[in-house]
This record gives sequence, C-alpha cells and structure tokens, in this order.
Amino acid sequence: MAKLFFHYSTMNAGKSTMLLQAAYNYEERGMHPYLFTARMDKRAGEGQIGSRIGIRKPADTFAADTDLFDRIASLPPPNCIFVDEAQFLTKAQVWQLARVVDDLNIPVMCYGLRVDFRGELFPGSAALLALADEMREVRTICHCGKKATMVVRLDGEGTVLTGGEQVQIGGNETYVSLCRKHWREAVGDRETED
Repeated sequence: MAKLFFHYSTMNAGKSTMLLQAAYNYEERGMHPYLFTARMDKRAGEGQIGSRIGIRKPADTFAADTDLFDRIASLPPPNCIFVDEAQFLTKAQVWQLARVVDDLNIPVMCYGLRVDFRGELFPGSAALLALADEMREVRTICHCGKKATMVVRLDGEGTVLTGGEQVQIGGNETYVSLCRKHWREAVGDRETED
C-alpha cells in the first residue's frame, strides 16, 4: 500500500543524501523512481539533486504553479516519487501528492526542512506534517552535541539575521543548525509575536 512520507530536519542533516540512496536502491532492483526538486534551488545545478558528499542525480523541477498530480499521471507509472526541498511545495501541491498516493497508488517520499531561520513552519512542511502517512526526523547535531532542531541564517560577515524573507537559498555559508537553546541565544531569545 502506497504512503506519503515526510523526512524532515534542519540544514546539513543528510536529507538529500538519504533521498539519493533510496532512489538508487529502487534503480538497483530494476525499478523506476521519479525525482523532483525545487526549480528555485540551483545549488547543485539546474534540475539536479546534490548532496554535500558529492553525489548528484538529475531531477524534474517544480515551481509553485506546477500541478504535480497531472505531471505524474502523464508519466509511464514510476515505482516511487522522490521530492527534495519539499518545504518549497505549496499546500495545494502536498494535496496533489496525497492524490498520487491515494488515486495512483504510488508511494511519495518527501525530504525537506521543517522550520525556517525564524523558527516558523514552511507552508509545504506544515501541509506535510498534517497529511503525511509517516514522518521521520533526520537528525543532526548542534555544536554542543545536542540534537539540532533549529537553524540560524548568517550574513556575509557571519552575523545572525533575525529578519528577512522566509526563503533564501544557501548552504553552510548561510545557515547553521542549532539546538533550541543555542538558537534562542543566537537570535536574542526574543518573544514571538501573536
């Protein structure tokens, strides 16, 4: 029975590496996975999923206006759908992926961030947390050794930023994963506004 999976974490936890390994496992068994990544994220190259350890694979891309159900339904049926950078999905696209699972009986494996640098859910992540059949946390650690659950954004001089657009594509030069305690210290332990 097909399911909608959400593998989530902070930056630099190995989500893309896990996705590429799982897709390889399908291929090794003669099956046909289909990969998607966010069109806006070109860090590994346009239409590429890449990991920090140097492996990469071509992927179809999605933007906010891509109808994922229609795109997948038009393909020769894949054995599994893999979605990298799933935090950039819209709520409607998460529902489209749920339809892929329910109506086409194709498993969908999504990999992405849970929260942004402000400690707020991404819209795609919020929808996946609500709709996924199974969720798995991919763990990474803070500099103190505790589990990292938050991320801070840095400017070019290494100063922690507390404001700005939710989405800014970047890697180790831009984001650092921290435990909640060290995230609170880094951002000034400010109260959240209602």
